[in-house]
Amino acid sequence: MADKKQKWYFIGAGLCGVTLYFLLENIALTHTLASNVGVIISIAPFFTAIFAHLFLTSENFKMNFFIGFIAAFIGIFLISFNGNTNFHLNPIGDILAILAAIVWAIYSILMKKITEFQYNTIQTTRRIFFYGLLFMIPTLFILDFNLGLERFTYIPNLLNILFLGLGASALCFVTWNFAVKMLGAIKTSIYIYLVPVITVVTSMIVLNEKITTLAVLGTILTLVGLLISELKFNPKKKDSHL
Repeated sequence: MADKKQKWYFIGAGLCGVTLYFLLENIALTHTLASNVGVIISIAPFFTAIFAHLFLTSENFKMNFFIGFIAAFIGIFLISFNGNTNFHLNPIGDILAILAAIVWAIYSILMKKITEFQYNTIQTTRRIFFYGLLFMIPTLFILDFNLGLERFTYIPNLLNILFLGLGASALCFVTWNFAVKMLGAIKTSIYIYLVPVITVVTSMIVLNEKITTLAVLGTILTLVGLLISELKFNPKKKDSHL
């Protein structure tokens, strides 16, 4: 009975973290700006904190989490819209991005529950991906899918796929799942704030892109928000003496 209950957690994690998240985010990118999606996905820690408070007895959010979230969100907004692009609402794409953030938050909560089963992290990730890919198969017949094996003979395409498969998917999921096991769902999700900061620094080093004043300000706000969210307040109780 316990194994059957555990199986449903893995199925749910595969459906949310692999199938729905990737589908929703990638389809959102076809309907709205990438900068919109980047900002909207950054609200995933907010949903993670809400769900953790409701469904995980071991994790509760503090007021500093929300203060940090607001600071980091403003910072991420400044980084994404630093004068190079204009913010435009695109209802379909933006709503899909919000749904992607929600299902990722659900995945993080399910992952926290799965870590309590004491399985090996790589074994856990492999099982989650199995169900995720299984749920992905029906979409091949619903969406406009064309395998086009000849595209794999083009070296840049092959290298991009290898990077996305081994790096951005396999390695990232293993490290994320391990972090959730060690830190918890809320604390791990907070580090999503660092994604746009790392993007800015990498683009400056690799692509020689100039960093703008707004991007610098946004980076500082994002890091401050991360630090505030990480703060622990342990007020010492004063002993009463008779």
